[in-house]
Order: sequence, then structure tokens, then C-alpha cells
Amino acid sequence: MQKTVQQFINNLTNSAKGLTPIVLVIAFFQIVVLQQNIPNLAEIMLGTVFILLGLTLFIYGLELGLFPIGETLAYAFVKKGSVAWLLIFSFALGFGVTVAEPDLIVMANEAAKVAQHGGIIHDQTQLNHYAQTLRYTVAISVGVAVVIGVLKILKGWPIYRLIIGGYLLVIITTFFAPDFIIGIAYDSGGVTTGPITVPLLTALGVGLSSSIRERNPLTDGFGLIAIASLLPIIAVMIFGILQ
Repeated sequence: MQKTVQQFINNLTNSAKGLTPIVLVIAFFQIVVLQQNIPNLAEIMLGTVFILLGLTLFIYGLELGLFPIGETLAYAFVKKGSVAWLLIFSFALGFGVTVAEPDLIVMANEAAKVAQHGGIIHDQTQLNHYAQTLRYTVAISVGVAVVIGVLKILKGWPIYRLIIGGYLLVIITTFFAPDFIIGIAYDSGGVTTGPITVPLLTALGVGLSSSIRERNPLTDGFGLIAIASLLPIIAVMIFGILQ
């Protein structure tokens, strides 16, 4: 119990340190540059406290739940010795966490609304279909990316070859993709690295590389996030080409 309380206090302290520069910057520009009083100061202070507590609980939850379960599952699949099931699990994990990613849901909905204003979509049914298809396109591409990342760890492939090859494909597809989808595609790579995706994929990579004798968690356990950020860019541009 004492260890849990101490860990929570440490997380609270770290969250406060991370939040302080943002508060100071906003206060400086509001008071010194704009020379205006801060409106609704009591509500803003209460909201800041909620942000601090929420961020602390979120980080604590990651350490308590998501990181251990990711590493445990990686160990279990290696112990089971079935590469096929490991790859199926990797795809399902990448797909599942991305579909649930709040950033992606917001981006897909906003992209659909913009497409509607641009005359690409004409009614609400098409808007919902466009947003859902875009969301699943990104999720499937992340699932494939996680499979590639797991194969990288299993086979010992150097990460730089995959990254260079991926960006070459990004450049090629950019030339063929319609203008309206390019910005959305590049943003898709960013929204996949959200608060749900990153902890689980990082835990999977580190846990998998730690459980294989020939692999080093430091050099082989990381890189899944980079690959998971690349493939959605390519997939969304292909989605735009096929629309």
C-alpha cells in the first residue's frame, strides 16, 4: 500500500512539473503581453487541478495495467511457440487499439465534414460511411504495421531499412494521391500515436524482445511506433486514390 501511494505521489509530482510550463506560458502572454486579466480564474484553476489529477491517474493506470499486460502477453505467445498466433494477435492488437483511439475518431469525423463541404460527400449517410471507412483504413494499416514490427523483432531486421523503404513509398504515393487527401494522410500517422496505442505497442515490443534470447530490448524492442505511424500515411493516400 505504501509503495502504491509513493508511486502515485511521484506521478503527481511529475505531472505537475510537465503541466507547469504550459500554465506559465499562458499566464505570461495573458498578463504581460496582452495585459488582460484572466477570465473565469476560479474555473480555470479548478480545470487545471482536474487536468493534473486526470493526467496523474492516466499515467498511473498505464503503469499499473497496460504496460504489464502487453509484456505478459508477449511472453506468453513466445512461450507458446506459435508464430502464427503471435502475428494474428499482433494484427488484432494494432487494429483494436487504433479503432479505439480518440484522436483518430475525431480526425476521421472532421475529415468527413471537410469532404462534405468540398462537395465530395453529399449526405449524412455518405459522411458516416466516409468517416468509418477512413477510420478502419487507418486501423487495418496499423495492424499490418504491428505485424511487420513483430517480424522485425523475430527476424532481426534493421529498423532503418523498413523506415527508408516506408518513406520511399510515402513519396511515391504522394505524387499519385489527390490533393485533398494528402494532408489528412500525413496527419493520420500522428493520430495513431495516441494515449492508447503507444503504451500497448511499446509494451509488446519490449516484452517480445526481452523474451527472445538473441534480441536486445533496447535495440530491438523499439520501432513499432515508427512503423505504425508510416503505414497509415500510405494507406490513407491509397484510400484517396480509390475514392
